[in-house]
Amino acid sequence: MSRVEVRRIRPDEHERAGDVCVAAYDPLLTGAEDDYRERLHDVATRDAQAEVWVAVVDDRVVGVVTYCPPGSPWREIGRDEEGEFRMLAVDPAAQGTGAGTALARLCEERAREHGATGMALSSLAAMRAAHSIYSRLGYAREPGRDWSPVAGVDLLAFSKAF
Repeated sequence: MSRVEVRRIRPDEHERAGDVCVAAYDPLLTGAEDDYRERLHDVATRDAQAEVWVAVVDDRVVGVVTYCPPGSPWREIGRDEEGEFRMLAVDPAAQGTGAGTALARLCEERAREHGATGMALSSLAAMRAAHSIYSRLGYAREPGRDWSPVAGVDLLAFSKAF
């Protein structure tokens, strides 16, 4: 596989990035009726209210992440001094290529540019591949910040100081 390029998403890539996000999260969704599927696919809204970044290989979007800058309505657990990112997703066919790590590192760079001194994020317990990325990058579990956005969805908190 060719080198992974990380950059801001272009509007003509919203649909593909939404497909990647849904494909990555699909095993964790409860079925076709799961309304989170639509939220995952709606990259255009996230791009308007936060910053959507993509990992591209051979001109094809293989990964996507939403970086939530200060003031973004997409922030959930980030404190004032922290950056936060959400919906890190890599096409199942491209997992293991470094795309997820590259996207997480990009979010850290953006947070530093915004003056953050750390990063926070939430993840489902079943997202073990993502947890491996976070661990390699120096994130630690922060159980005191675990939370449930809706009944039956329990999110684990991770954080890292810069």
